[in-house]
Amino acid sequence: MRILLAEDDELLGEGLRKGLTQEGYTVDWVKDGLTADHALKAETFDLVVLDLGLPKLPGISVLQNMRSRGNIAPVLILTARESVEDRVKGLDSGADDYLTKPFDLDELCARLRALQRRFAERAAPILEHGDIKLDPASHTISYKDEPLNLSRREFALLHILLENAGRVLSREHLTQSLYGWGEEVDSNALEVHIHNLRKRFGQEFIRTVRGIGYTIEKSKDKK
Repeated sequence: MRILLAEDDELLGEGLRKGLTQEGYTVDWVKDGLTADHALKAETFDLVVLDLGLPKLPGISVLQNMRSRGNIAPVLILTARESVEDRVKGLDSGADDYLTKPFDLDELCARLRALQRRFAERAAPILEHGDIKLDPASHTISYKDEPLNLSRREFALLHILLENAGRVLSREHLTQSLYGWGEEVDSNALEVHIHNLRKRFGQEFIRTVRGIGYTIEKSKDKK
């Protein structure tokens, strides 16, 4: 689950980045509204945590811009502004939740999980591919009707590949979906995850397209 964190306070931003990473999220942290706006244009995020008082471009403008482009990713506004007027403006501009500073990290994570569940139920149906059944809303997977435990990144990788069955996804795209911008990533990290999924589901399950990336063929039972 990839989060864009837009927060200009260095201490708070670093604390949130570390805390959310420990909770299992992939966090990309930006410190001004213009960079946030550009990131939302160029890349895909599952959740957005957005401060309103950002330099260069106000958070409310970032929110309005992304909604005007049709970006429906859930947005949680995180701000010191606590007036009813500010809350109403944020929610009316397209935010899904609103949390004022100071706050507790546990509450923030609970709110993000709630947003994630609501969005998954609305936008991400259960994915079935042969004997595999993946439920994004409950973050569960079964294989041949037996529950299966995958690491966080293996689950995310399988989710991305199944959602795009029949399409070739580049190595760069897959790596960016699994790791935040500031994380140190081994050069063969993606290949290790691919290898582990092949061990689970068979060597032919994920096909390598040499020089391009990886793909899962469309399920034969799909028209």
